[in-house]
Amino acid sequence: MKRIIMTSKRWVFRQVIVILPFYLFAFLPLNAQTSVAGFFPLENSGRLVWNFNAGWRFHLGDIAGAEAKDFDDHSWEVVSTPHTVQLMPAEGSGCRNYQGIAWYRKHFQLPKECMGRDVTLHFEAIMGKQTIYINGQKVKEHEGGYLPITVPLSPLSVGDDFVVAVCADNSDDKTYPPGKKQMTLDFAYHGGIYRDVWLIAKNKVAITDAVEENKVAGGGIFVHYANISDKSAEVFVNTEVRNSDTHPRTVTVENTLVSSVAVSQQQTKQTQRTKLTLQPGEARTVTQRIVVKNPQLWTPETPFLYNIGTRIRDGKLSLDGGTTRIGIRSFEFVRTDDAQGRQPGFYLNGHRYHQLIGANRHQDFAYVGNALPNSQQWRDAKRLKDCGFTIIRTAHYPQDPSFMDACDELGLFIIVATPGWQYWNKDAGWDKKVHQNTRSIIRRDRNHPCVLMWEPILNETRYPEEFALEALQITKDEYPYPYRPVAAADMHSAGVLDNYDVVYGWPGDDFKAQDAGRVSDGFPIGTAVPRQPIFTREFGELVDDWYAHNNLNRASRSWGERPMLMQAMSLSRSTNELFKTTGQFIGGCQWHPFDHQRGYHPDPYWGGNYDAFRQPKTAAKMFAATLLQHTEQPIVSIAHEMTQFSERDVTVFSNCDSVRLTMYGGEHCWTLPVEKGVVLFKDAWDFFEARNWSYTQRNWQNVKMVAEGIIDGKVVCTEEKMPSRRSTKLRLYADEMGKQLVADGSDFIVVVCEVTDDLGHVRRLAKENIRFTIEGEGEIIGDAAIGANPRAVEWGSAPILIRSTKQAGKIKVKAEVQYPGVHAPTPAELEIESVAYDGLRCDGRDGTAGNSEKNFKNHEVNTQKPQLSDSEKARLLQEVEAQQADFGIQK
Repeated sequence: MKRIIMTSKRWVFRQVIVILPFYLFAFLPLNAQTSVAGFFPLENSGRLVWNFNAGWRFHLGDIAGAEAKDFDDHSWEVVSTPHTVQLMPAEGSGCRNYQGIAWYRKHFQLPKECMGRDVTLHFEAIMGKQTIYINGQKVKEHEGGYLPITVPLSPLSVGDDFVVAVCADNSDDKTYPPGKKQMTLDFAYHGGIYRDVWLIAKNKVAITDAVEENKVAGGGIFVHYANISDKSAEVFVNTEVRNSDTHPRTVTVENTLVSSVAVSQQQTKQTQRTKLTLQPGEARTVTQRIVVKNPQLWTPETPFLYNIGTRIRDGKLSLDGGTTRIGIRSFEFVRTDDAQGRQPGFYLNGHRYHQLIGANRHQDFAYVGNALPNSQQWRDAKRLKDCGFTIIRTAHYPQDPSFMDACDELGLFIIVATPGWQYWNKDAGWDKKVHQNTRSIIRRDRNHPCVLMWEPILNETRYPEEFALEALQITKDEYPYPYRPVAAADMHSAGVLDNYDVVYGWPGDDFKAQDAGRVSDGFPIGTAVPRQPIFTREFGELVDDWYAHNNLNRASRSWGERPMLMQAMSLSRSTNELFKTTGQFIGGCQWHPFDHQRGYHPDPYWGGNYDAFRQPKTAAKMFAATLLQHTEQPIVSIAHEMTQFSERDVTVFSNCDSVRLTMYGGEHCWTLPVEKGVVLFKDAWDFFEARNWSYTQRNWQNVKMVAEGIIDGKVVCTEEKMPSRRSTKLRLYADEMGKQLVADGSDFIVVVCEVTDDLGHVRRLAKENIRFTIEGEGEIIGDAAIGANPRAVEWGSAPILIRSTKQAGKIKVKAEVQYPGVHAPTPAELEIESVAYDGLRCDGRDGTAGNSEKNFKNHEVNTQKPQLSDSEKARLLQEVEAQQADFGIQK
């Protein structure tokens, strides 16, 4: 089948290659699926954007004088961002990652198109605290690892040589959020420039940046709404424009709303224009109103998007602009004391919506820590959507902009959390830094239709009531319009229960709240009870205690069939609890859908529906069968491998009415109804009965089970299983999920090698080590030092990460067992092809980034980790355990 690659509107309408001594600038149209500083591209807008990811020089550790322009960095590694300071094993929890200073340097020249423009570097995020230098001069200091940093480059001259140097420090630091020591943290501060870097050139009259302007409910583009119904909707566009020229300028602010796809063969298109005169240095905001008739409303099921194209025109010339992608939707959280007498709960587009079921999400990935390319951000969102989820809580910090874009596109609501977890600093100014993070988050994310709630407090933290009320007020001040994303927080924290829009609680809390006079675990006599909607921030955790962390919902994929099935069934029970509601309880988020590294425990978090490489576990199919409607996708999935160790009972996950299970070609056949996504066929598997067919009757081909999903008496989906026989060959596949590898030196995909029998059934119990080799325009991330290559087979498969070079082309991957022999499984080969990067690039010296083996080496350094006594470690862990228990666990 042919792949069709679609591109759309472009920032610039030309293709130019300019070769300068020691520098390479590639000028190509920007990929339309990438937003930069809030904007998708708009053809001939006047704004120029270059990908600045390639060509960085990197040094792990501190080094004197590294900020100087003439510092000799020729021996440093050449890397591309997103970049992690240290590749880690897939199971590298317990503070094994590097913490400390790392340096990045990039030699560059401004492209000639920057002449006469205001130019900035836009870092989407750098972990920890940062000091940034241009030609040896300090130009920026920044604290925090999750929000954008903008560095002005003007008045640098086109044609001159420049060096940007970044000192990034992910050490523990209590003076800014999150503040908590990593050794007591439930995630990790993976270091580095781990998100994209962009070079942006704007004309002297241009749209401002909302985060940099630092104005309440101001700056940049702010799209808000009023009077939304299925008949019409009012869309308001606030556009702030600044004149950085030396003389007054009169311009026209133009906003055009266009539906992203034609509806009924009629595409919505409306334009508003407003003239504006600006004095030198002046910034003013224009508000324009657009009425949309019969709008296509955004929902998780139908995530319809509109594009607002903004231009600042001087006559016919477009000086600046970009595309803001929006979704029109109304929502309301109705209390039990609703003045209109409505049933409590969550209402979307005027109708009470079904339960919001979703998951939390850390940005952690195998080997590379937080350094995910945009394609993997999208794939993560797609995997969550494929589980049937409708809401994601960002744990415990704002996510990559491309993840937010993906949630808009795919239909996933978002709860955006301010950075923090189980830590409060009483020192003066700490609370202000938390609040500033919240303001910046809202300014960055306010136009996303996926944003449903802000979490402006510190997760699982006891904080003063004054702080809670200030945080709530910020969400109102920064979004002072109808359909404001609401504020959510834990109901047991000071100031929350009486004031917040949504409170975090547990299934059943709404039943307890029905009778304020009844003594219960949650609400003793005389205490206040919640009247607002209740939501579970983290469900599924059933630990024995918060020190050991033994838990039914945590199962490494390597442990095999029974642990993963028990995990799935435990999560199934927890998930179905979320549907018991009076209406006031509106849903919850699973903790946590992807395995990830942690600071405070030697084990990774193994509770994911997918492992750290995003290979699915049994729970992924369980969620899909439980949450997806069969009208969306009929599902039948056999959670049984027919091994000699498999359970006698056969579990099948399905969203059909009933399932028919047939064994041995019809020797046995049962049909049972589906209950809450699960069917259990008791004693359906007997290894010795199967052995009779294969050994005694010499008819191993008949040892199979077939599950058929039935709706309204008709078979709508089928799955067949057979036991895997001896290991005879390897098989490779690329986990692309419809997105090809992009040749930008940063993108990567997961390639998986499976051990199979002659018929292609995965040999789940195989124990091999797989050695991978590669030819062409790709590179393997990691080596034997971190267990990446060779890679051990776990539950029948061994994954690797393949990163692109900057040259599009074919990539041949070969897999073979580490120790071949006569009867060893035969090798496998896979050819994939990367596609050209559809965007402007501003690469560094020699243009060699992403083409050096050193880019992926494992750093062996003295991380100088603090040496604590056993008693001190015990004290710190006891504090964590107490804080975890303080906020409760799933009952």
